[in-house]
Amino acid sequence: MTDARAELRRWFAPIHLVDVFVYVVVLNLAIEYVPVVIAETFTMSLFTAIVLKLVLEAVVAVKDRIKHRFKTAATPLGKVLAGGGLWLLLIGSKFVVLELIALIFGSSVSLGGFWSVTGLILVLLLARTGMHRLLSEGGTEAAAPPDRGERRPGLDGS
Repeated sequence: MTDARAELRRWFAPIHLVDVFVYVVVLNLAIEYVPVVIAETFTMSLFTAIVLKLVLEAVVAVKDRIKHRFKTAATPLGKVLAGGGLWLLLIGSKFVVLELIALIFGSSVSLGGFWSVTGLILVLLLARTGMHRLLSEGGTEAAAPPDRGERRPGLDGS
């Protein structure tokens, strides 16, 4: 029972919620500034961000497995096959995203074509990485408020 609970906590960790919020912001900026990216309502963009989060998590997990196979390949053929699999995943995942969004949302959401979805995914992953770094241990220490006993110059008139 504790394993199931731990797995549930892992899937619904706060960082995943932050990722969805970041995806919503990036997606809505793309909707505003990239003419081929369309969502009829904010709710559709929210659901699209959730689908993108799930798909990109799956793609990153598969990519990590393929990278591991590439690193552990003993023969040049194994490295070539793993490299080809990685290339196929990186290209094919864009088409999977486009088709999945079209299948789920129909004409209510459009992410454009291959190049617009590629740019969108790159920006989503960069924004996600930036937010993770900002919220990491090093980032929170720098942004943490001072202790109550610590004197902050300039705030008490001195």
